[in-house]
Amino acid sequence: MLTIVLAFLTAFTLTYFLIPPIIRIAHYKHLFDVPGGRKVHDRHTPSLGGVAMYGGILFSIVLWTPYAQFGNLQYILCAFMIIFLVGVKDDIEAMNANKKFIAQVVAIAILVIKSDIRLEGLYGFLGWSNPMPYWLSLLFSLFTMLVIVNAFNLIDGINGLAASIGTLVTGVFGVWFLLVGHVEFATLAFATAGAAIAFLRYNISPAQIFMGDTGSLTLGMVTAILTVEFIDLNQSLLIENPFYFDAVPAVAIGIIILPLFDTLRVFITRMYRGSSPFKPDRRHIHHLLIDYGYSHMEATSVLLATNVAFVALVFAVHNRIEQHLLLALIISLAGGLTFLLHRAVNRKKDLKKMLAKRDSNLEVAPLEEPVEG
Repeated sequence: MLTIVLAFLTAFTLTYFLIPPIIRIAHYKHLFDVPGGRKVHDRHTPSLGGVAMYGGILFSIVLWTPYAQFGNLQYILCAFMIIFLVGVKDDIEAMNANKKFIAQVVAIAILVIKSDIRLEGLYGFLGWSNPMPYWLSLLFSLFTMLVIVNAFNLIDGINGLAASIGTLVTGVFGVWFLLVGHVEFATLAFATAGAAIAFLRYNISPAQIFMGDTGSLTLGMVTAILTVEFIDLNQSLLIENPFYFDAVPAVAIGIIILPLFDTLRVFITRMYRGSSPFKPDRRHIHHLLIDYGYSHMEATSVLLATNVAFVALVFAVHNRIEQHLLLALIISLAGGLTFLLHRAVNRKKDLKKMLAKRDSNLEVAPLEEPVEG
């Protein structure tokens, strides 16, 4: 337990004190995220907060991770380095999307092949209970982790959101790993949570700095590792264990529902409209909340509370209903809430247009000329 506390405090402290000098350097070198287009901020803001987060997380896990239990840590660090270099390059100068994707594939392939961080089966999901062939396990794990990494990258659109969700998710996974005796993954989780909380101090509106791709990709990578290991290691527990989950794939989806559902929803919507799934737009849930009239922190609070509610839901009913029904419930609730929000936003936009048209007609209406006597 002491190791976990020290990992959290180390990452928090280092990140907290690294960010101010990074802000000063960014201002001096004019390294800003410039407003415009689909972006919702209105002033030049440094976007290198992820550098401090990465430094805090990396230093903490190297210092406090029990190597006897985490022999494959070297490969995880190699993957982190690739993600870090890609993120910094993209934060300073926009990186080609294809090169960025290839780098992510290489980093995750190192995790899946060298660290053996992979899903060995679907554990009853879609009716598949037997272990997957090794080659299929590699491909499926690679795809799953790519989706999660990019999901965190895509929700990083308003102040506080990615760091808040990252803190929630890593905190939940970290507690579970600690309770089942996997201190190595608990250390990784709580180091990440500590760095994310320290970053939030400077990202709450008005934001002094953004985490950029360096931060969001690092959060996504850690979450992908924890999610895969949560699903896989759950099967090594006895069914009688109080921390065993019957519907573990559905529970994992419920824990990371906000970034996962929003990303898949946006990708499907873009393809349905004939656009590339990777073409940026303003269709994310956080954009809808901003368009409805919420401030950044109000929207972040709503989305964080929603994700907390889904975590509570899956924890409460995982052993009461069949996992496909649980997954259907999760997706139906997420889809229904998004539909209601989308309809409310459209109604508000229509009302604004109607009022603007009425005001315009009143302004151009001719005055009656006086009648001569």
